Amino acid sequence: MLNVSLLTRFSFLCLLFTLSSTLLATTKEHDYDKYNGDDINQVCAGCHGEYGMGGKEGKYPRLAGMPVNYIFKEMIAFRDRTRPNMPMVEHVDNRQMPNEDIMDISIFLNKIKLSSRLSKVDENAPDFDAYARLLEAKQTIQIPKAKGDLKVGKKLYKKECKSCHGKYGMGSANEEEEIAPQLAGQYTQYLTRQIRLYTELKRSHDKEDPKEEFFKSFSAEQMRDILAYASVLDD
Repeated sequence: MLNVSLLTRFSFLCLLFTLSSTLLATTKEHDYDKYNGDDINQVCAGCHGEYGMGGKEGKYPRLAGMPVNYIFKEMIAFRDRTRPNMPMVEHVDNRQMPNEDIMDISIFLNKIKLSSRLSKVDENAPDFDAYARLLEAKQTIQIPKAKGDLKVGKKLYKKECKSCHGKYGMGSANEEEEIAPQLAGQYTQYLTRQIRLYTELKRSHDKEDPKEEFFKSFSAEQMRDILAYASVLDD
């Protein structure tokens, strides 16, 4: 008789392989339509902002600059109800968001580049462009430094997080890499909320082992320090 846990693990491995194969095929064969991506983003902007900067102190996460593969994977999960999120349901239903649309918005959001600080300009200069300055300000986001020990957080991040999320917290760079989101420039409140969901097994941190308890191996102080370091990754 086949062990149930082995069967469950095998099922998740098959699901992960299927999703990875779909992503690879969709990414390589997709003819990106930036105008379609822009149209779809008008809907996303209602919560995530015109430039994907998120808002409301992390209630809605930053999406700008996220790896294409990560956005695509999570949108599929919302659509297929494998990641429960009621506000997203009406926007990613199969009839409204086929894979082609999901890939367009994934690429569109990935191409948005936000800065963590405004450039230095002379506002009294005769050639000062107030409108350009306004647009720059709209695409500037600074995550407040979270409380914690940065040195301890940096050490823990390098040991536990860097291999997937990257040295500078930018996540996966392409579809061949491990699918992991950008942490740099993400709201601390949002990350804290997701860690709680992982700890409560309401989200799966490891699709191959949905019941793994990675975050439970850290103390509250260690987790605070990691988040403190993540909050300054884009400084």
